Amino acid sequence: MDKFTQTNNITLHYLDHPGGEPPVIIMHGLSANAHFFDGLAASSLPNRLLAVDLRGRGQSDKPATGYSMAEHAADILGLMDNLGLEQVILAGHSYGGLLTCYLAANFPERVSKCIVMDSGFMHPRVRELIKPSLDRLKQRIPSWEAYRDAVKSAAYWQGYWDTAVENYYRADVQTYDDGSVQARSKPETIAEAVDKGLDEPWQEIFGRVQQPTIMLHAPGSFGAPGTSPVVPPAQAEETVNALPNCRYKAVPGNHMTMLFGENVETLAQEIITFLQETGD
Repeated sequence: MDKFTQTNNITLHYLDHPGGEPPVIIMHGLSANAHFFDGLAASSLPNRLLAVDLRGRGQSDKPATGYSMAEHAADILGLMDNLGLEQVILAGHSYGGLLTCYLAANFPERVSKCIVMDSGFMHPRVRELIKPSLDRLKQRIPSWEAYRDAVKSAAYWQGYWDTAVENYYRADVQTYDDGSVQARSKPETIAEAVDKGLDEPWQEIFGRVQQPTIMLHAPGSFGAPGTSPVVPPAQAEETVNALPNCRYKAVPGNHMTMLFGENVETLAQEIITFLQETGD
């Protein structure tokens, strides 16, 4: 399942989950990794699922610079070329949803359909909002257990935890000889990805996405009950309206839990229905 390919002058790591045609290339959020989609791969979704570690994340190479949307897109196109895939269904969560739309707008002949999960226009205060995440990436934690317990207590999990979540975080860290761990992603490269993403004309990009698209929105609280979701309903609606051929579906959970536990099967069924209704 673990595979590597040379593309755009880097080594890209991806997980190749077997299944039927057409294949789905799926891309994670800003500082996540390909194991975020293990639950979806184990669901009833019948398609072959290619879950990618974007550059700078997971087991993919981490060049010091080069985190624009164009560079990320070139990585994915190179992966497709190496696998002999002329056209795929693209899917992405959060930042990966933006990259999905960028590829669909700029390389329409390579993308048949788009699945956008809890993504939308980049918040103007995104640098401020992600600062706690960037600070976490800098920290070297004494042990895996201490790291696990810290993320397990995060408010957005709301006490929710299972083996799939733990495996996702296992893949998120590197372990040193003394047993200490640190996130694989570097804060400076994630910050560059944000800055370069903010430079993109998203209203214009979204307007050029002509492929059938579904927005799977998780309106659950991202934290204690009553807190706002990561993508507020108004922002989700704005994004759906900006995409010319997009339908909207709300799914259970929040920005993270939508892809774990019982919630992921509901999400898988929505994807299956979308693909069936649009011809796959």
